[in-house]
Amino acid sequence: MGQEGDDRLDYLMSRMEIFDCINRIARGVDRLDRDIFRTGYHEDAILDFGTHIGTPDQHMDFFFDLHAKMQTATSHTICNHTCEIDGDVAHTETYYIYGSENTSGTPVTLAGGRYVDKFERRNGRWAIALRKCVPTWNITPDSDVSQQIAEAFKLVGNNVRDRSDMSYQRPSTLSPERLAAAQGQG
Repeated sequence: MGQEGDDRLDYLMSRMEIFDCINRIARGVDRLDRDIFRTGYHEDAILDFGTHIGTPDQHMDFFFDLHAKMQTATSHTICNHTCEIDGDVAHTETYYIYGSENTSGTPVTLAGGRYVDKFERRNGRWAIALRKCVPTWNITPDSDVSQQIAEAFKLVGNNVRDRSDMSYQRPSTLSPERLAAAQGQG
């Protein structure tokens, strides 16, 4: 096939593996399936969701318990996806729509946002090394999302509609304050 053909095939395979990984994570959350969820992350990955920052296992402990208690069903629908691959590192931005049927209060939640991810290929396996969750809208009737929670999501990074947005940062990193929080020092 030649080097150019091999490079193109590797690029296409990498894109598919990365997108499959994102979809597996969404499925794992919606099914409350820790094994599926875990396949999307490297063991030392950091997930920054504003209100919660930590490892994949810490994230599962927090959010899976929350979803199990507060919702009878959830749907993390994956939408627009961009992917820039440079060797064994990829930066992606993936839009999502989140819907849930709630056990109390507002019957249904409908919101959307973005996942800004840094993937790394280690030992031939693509997985997330850093995930930033950036909610961008919420049209839930009578939403009880507090101002405190909305402010916490601002800690994730700059969420604006121009090139100063965090999705343009290369390489994607955490601020020293967020890194300290992820390591239990903040």
